[in-house]
Amino acid sequence: SLRRAAVAITSSKMAGAPVEVKLFGKWSFEDIEVSDIALEDYIAVKPKFAVYVPHTAGRYQKRRFRKALCPIVERLTNSIMMHGRNNGKKLMAVRIVEHAFDIIHLLTDQNPIQIVVDAIINSGPREDATRIGSAGVVRRQAVDISPLRRVNQAIWLLTTGAREAAFRNVKTISECLADELMNAAKGSSNSYAIKKKDEIERVAKANR
Repeated sequence: SLRRAAVAITSSKMAGAPVEVKLFGKWSFEDIEVSDIALEDYIAVKPKFAVYVPHTAGRYQKRRFRKALCPIVERLTNSIMMHGRNNGKKLMAVRIVEHAFDIIHLLTDQNPIQIVVDAIINSGPREDATRIGSAGVVRRQAVDISPLRRVNQAIWLLTTGAREAAFRNVKTISECLADELMNAAKGSSNSYAIKKKDEIERVAKANR
């Protein structure tokens, strides 16, 4: 995929045309819509955040809120490499995401980046219950969730759902990730992330 992206760059440079940066040399960042106005600043998919591969080696943990500038597909990739045996294997995570995107495109005929954005918007809980303790009496209190935490939580739920679905299963992690993203983008309750989000919001509503 890296070679294909490099070939695309050199050929367009030779043609003298302005280069459009496409993810994996295939998926365009143009015309990606973030339908939730609250999350627009926290989902980095505008053309200025376009990358060829979700592996920028940027220092996104150095300051608070800087991770909001990390391309959203890279954040998904980083979240996949969890659970000790996968730690630090970013090239493996990039490959998983690339295959999942190919599967999504074959099944839906849409831009996979748009599917990811829709999935994140649909699976981030908007309300949660926190523990308020005073003098040994602990009770839950419902609170609104900030936009950045909604994005963080959505990415975590999506990758956790894919990981659990692929564990001890003949289906590959790429197929499970593609299924999870497509179901979440549709808002289907077959998605682990959507189920968890509904559960979190239901508990919060009970503790208002």
